[in-house]
Amino acid sequence: MEPVLLLAPLFAAAIAGLGQRFLGDRGAMALTTGAVGLSLALSLYTFADYVWLGGEARVIELFKFIDVGGFKSTWSVRIDTLSAIMLVVVTSVSFLVHVYSWGYMAEDPHRARFFSYLSFFTFAMLALVTANDFLQMFFGWEGVGVASYLLIGFWYDKRSANDAAIKAFVVNRVGDFGFALGIMACFFAYGSIRFDEVFASAAANPGLVFDFRIFQVPAIETIAALLFIGAMGKSAQFFLHVWLPDAMEGPTPVSALIHAATMVTAGVFMVCRCSSLYELAPYAAAFVTITGAVTALFAATVGLAQNDIKRVVAYSTCSQLGYMFFAAGVGAYGAAMFHLFTHAFFKALLFLGSGSVIHGLHHEQDMRFMGGVRGPMMFTWAMMLIGTLALTGVGIPGTQFGFAGFFSKDAIIESAFLAGESGRMFGQIAFWCAIAAAFLTSFYSWRLMFMAFEGKFRPNPDAHHDGHAHDDHAKGAHQGAHDDHHHAKPASGAAPAHESPPVMLAPLAILAAGAVFAGVIFAPYFLKDEHNFWRGAIERRHDPLHPPATAAQEPAHYAAPAAVHGAAAGDYTPAAAEAHEAEGGHHVPTWVLWAPFVVTLTGFLLALPIYFFSQTMGAAIARTFAPVNAFLSRKWYFDELYAAVFVKGARALGDLFWKGGDKKIIDGFGPDGFAWMSKFTARMMRLSQTGYVYHYSFFMLVAVAVIGAYAIWQGGAFQ
Repeated sequence: MEPVLLLAPLFAAAIAGLGQRFLGDRGAMALTTGAVGLSLALSLYTFADYVWLGGEARVIELFKFIDVGGFKSTWSVRIDTLSAIMLVVVTSVSFLVHVYSWGYMAEDPHRARFFSYLSFFTFAMLALVTANDFLQMFFGWEGVGVASYLLIGFWYDKRSANDAAIKAFVVNRVGDFGFALGIMACFFAYGSIRFDEVFASAAANPGLVFDFRIFQVPAIETIAALLFIGAMGKSAQFFLHVWLPDAMEGPTPVSALIHAATMVTAGVFMVCRCSSLYELAPYAAAFVTITGAVTALFAATVGLAQNDIKRVVAYSTCSQLGYMFFAAGVGAYGAAMFHLFTHAFFKALLFLGSGSVIHGLHHEQDMRFMGGVRGPMMFTWAMMLIGTLALTGVGIPGTQFGFAGFFSKDAIIESAFLAGESGRMFGQIAFWCAIAAAFLTSFYSWRLMFMAFEGKFRPNPDAHHDGHAHDDHAKGAHQGAHDDHHHAKPASGAAPAHESPPVMLAPLAILAAGAVFAGVIFAPYFLKDEHNFWRGAIERRHDPLHPPATAAQEPAHYAAPAAVHGAAAGDYTPAAAEAHEAEGGHHVPTWVLWAPFVVTLTGFLLALPIYFFSQTMGAAIARTFAPVNAFLSRKWYFDELYAAVFVKGARALGDLFWKGGDKKIIDGFGPDGFAWMSKFTARMMRLSQTGYVYHYSFFMLVAVAVIGAYAIWQGGAFQ
């Protein structure tokens, strides 16, 4: 069963891509969608067997990958807590994206190739999450990178899409270099790349150091930091985040797949998989914490000033990934994976909902040219509303009412607070960054909803005369013709929009159900010990190879969504907290429980008058604070900074070596120099060949005189 789960999307991708001529577009689409659907069914069975039926963790070895000397890697399928979660996340979102793409890509002439790439993307991510060693993980890691390059640049005749694909590929190479060094360091230090062997060796040799002659560095800290650099690139963390917004140049289903379930979650998964290393590497864990906290806040600030609907959701992804990382950094691995799990539903919902809006508005993506969409697209509006409520974490502390993001994000915020109270490095900074990011998330999320759906329609002055805007389709391989949806001229102020077809709306409804119920249903399994679901964290407490959890880490294993052990999210009561405190435990103060709710409500109330009651106030504020707006809309000028430092710097360095070193020195003294000398010598010799006999006689006479003079000077050498 496990081999079929893993390999079905790969074979479907190969057959659809290579056999499109025989299958046709619909045949290729049906094959890849069916294969991913089969993987989804098997993933659900595996998840249910592991979670509810008491199945055991297991490793199924398929074949030897590499066996050279002491370096061994076997292609395996590892089934445990982490992989069971990720299998469901990856296959469910991927299957819904496949179904959604039947409608969204209906007019694209290269649908078979698109679906082949989607299926290959799914296989690469499945290979990553089921890996039993670092090499297989790296194979999947690079596989999703290649697939993202192909999908972001799918519309290859669109210059911006090509540039975005190259940018994503190059930036990820920086992170992947660190990841590869981390894998090499693992093998150098512990003689293995298998997870279990590496983790056991690290725990047994915590004092191992790398000796660089002039200085020494702790092996575990170095390995953990290098691995996280890989995660920074793949999951678009601060400094290596610049590829993420440009990835929106690909088709909208690609954005949903990359940002919700596959590529960007790989880094979070890897850190949680290597939690045994980060528990032994406090400085590397602190590096993870501060990077995640800064990313959460940074991306939220940039989201305030973006006008492309997909880029707003993209920066939201970047920010939410920051939450997941600093949760892992403070030891709350259960909360990090829980947020990854819930985030997949509501973020895929928001991306696909945005795609529905773009589709309904004839491919307009700029929110400044939307408005009045709620009426003609009521179902899409309802789905986007659910996604927004889940993203902003709407819920009532002290109750079981809340959307998915409420249970997972609040658990992270509370865990960060407890970690800071217990002295964990950067725990307090992460907590306050999370609170600030929650406020900004609420504001820009409601800004998106109000600008897109409310008020009067604001037409794009640069749109085609037939109402079609220059968008991701129109600038791509085709014009996305939907002229059949142009009915009678809309009423004044109404958007010339149409609802998406059922094949696009059905996935939205399924994802909306996850955005509503995934939190309340699965919170006990991720956040409470008594369900024995988060076995990876629980078993480490009793494992002699791993140190016991600290006071800061202890709440992380049940993710501290409430005040006391065994309490579900929202079950906090002062009496229970006092009783727990009397026993010497840690608890979450009431104000911490309510802080996310308060800032979320504040963000909504602030966005209401600016973007709901007025359609001009937002633009007026942007003009008033033009420098701040420019700073945020230009993404803190990271692209310009990197262009000045790295792009121009690399070009200048290349020119130095090319024009100075290669052309002037190497070629000047080498091939060009010898060629010049040969040419000069030939020219001189040619001048001596006049064809007159008396010239040759004169040269002969001169030569005899010179030779004779030399012989006399040598003292009679001819005697």
